[in-house]
Amino acid sequence: MRAEIVKISSANPEPSLIRYAADQIRAGEVLGMPTDTFYGLAADPFNLLAVDRVYDIKSRSRHKPLSLLIESVDQAEELARPLPEEFYKLARRFWPGPLTIIVRAASRLPLKVTANTGNVALRIPSAKIPLAVVQAASIPITATSANLSGENECTTAEAVRDQLKGRISIIVDGGTSPREIPSTIVDLTDEEARWRIMREGAITSQEISEFFAQG
Repeated sequence: MRAEIVKISSANPEPSLIRYAADQIRAGEVLGMPTDTFYGLAADPFNLLAVDRVYDIKSRSRHKPLSLLIESVDQAEELARPLPEEFYKLARRFWPGPLTIIVRAASRLPLKVTANTGNVALRIPSAKIPLAVVQAASIPITATSANLSGENECTTAEAVRDQLKGRISIIVDGGTSPREIPSTIVDLTDEEARWRIMREGAITSQEISEFFAQG
């Protein structure tokens, strides 16, 4: 299977091509797609077959949950249980942008997406293509990086094609990734700790710490 490459402008995404990508995701396909960090695997998180394919494509452990790209805080409220105050503070300050926030998942989100942790990782991307696809599809989409587990993340559509070879049928080419650092991950699921930095990325740990220190 040779992947179909769909070129979409990162500056002015073409509506017809965005609709095509969104329709493919809603139909159960898994797409390689640019985000505001690395290229990711975009799938419908409510389609369990598509979620299975994401794990298979990456050779990813089923014990690792999948992060989701969303379009708004309103959408986050549909996917998560009552959100803590820290969530709203972080969202106001850092979204859209390379900050992934882990919160308690709502019961409507399949356990397979959360890897039975009951938690979900959410992010509003600052790149136009993934945000437009989420809006056009009217659902969140998975955002785990488009690479084999343990291998380097991909910053171009060609790198995704070369690494995943016959495992994926459609790749959206939005040019080279705007940054080569992953999103920062903050966990808000521990009520005692309130917040923990799980991975330092494009936003520094110091910036997060100083933000919370300001109250």
